[in-house]
Amino acid sequence: MSGLAEFLDAESAVVEVRIVEVRGSSPREVGAFMLVHESALWGTVGGGQLEYLAMDEARALVRSGERNRELNVPLGPEIGQCCGGRVRLEQRVLEAEDKAALLRQEAARTAALPEVLIFGAGHVGRALAYAFAPLPVQVKLIDSRAEELARAPLGAGRICTPLPEAELRKAGGGAVFIVATHEHSLDFLLTQEALARGDAAYVGMIGSKTKRARFESWTEGLTDALTCPMAAENKGDRRPEVIAAFVVAEVMARLGASKGAVRKQAVKGDL
Repeated sequence: MSGLAEFLDAESAVVEVRIVEVRGSSPREVGAFMLVHESALWGTVGGGQLEYLAMDEARALVRSGERNRELNVPLGPEIGQCCGGRVRLEQRVLEAEDKAALLRQEAARTAALPEVLIFGAGHVGRALAYAFAPLPVQVKLIDSRAEELARAPLGAGRICTPLPEAELRKAGGGAVFIVATHEHSLDFLLTQEALARGDAAYVGMIGSKTKRARFESWTEGLTDALTCPMAAENKGDRRPEVIAAFVVAEVMARLGASKGAVRKQAVKGDL
């Protein structure tokens, strides 16, 4: 949220550009918005010529002295796009109360994002934190080693604690748990507890098939929900950044599947 707060503090006027109607194909959905001031953007309404047009019109709105304006934009050859649909954009210059409302909405949106808890701030843990940072999740990197956490990206929530299991227990339902500590025994303890919760969207433990077999011989019947090895599509590249890319794709696919299951259940409940 700090990025938005800094953007809204700009000395120049800030214009909100929001999609309020879509007909046919569109790069973004109704409700998607971006903010524009004289030298920067925050957010997106889909990129391409639509975004350039909206940006230019937003700045023209400020120069005109008007406070709001609507644009009806065909997404075809007229503007150099081929979506084939049409969008209606609402533009308005934000007042102080509008900015405060946006910050509240952003705080609520962020709080509702899935939690991703990464246990272990070593090479792979830090690479995972970097890879998750721009995605719609709440990233928490957890370790007892302050010096390793200090090397993590600023966007991640860094938690230095000798009791990582306490963070695991505080997580909400539907969280993601990725266990990649510097001790196998700690990996096993944390993974067992994450699986025992029964409400995780994803539980992954770093390691090989041999490590999984050792874990299965140590625990009791909880391993069906365990992903280990992680990054199954990775064909042997051991660079932390590459491993992280595959794990992130795996996790985001699982989160998407979980969200879809919740939607289906909600529809059934309405019938």
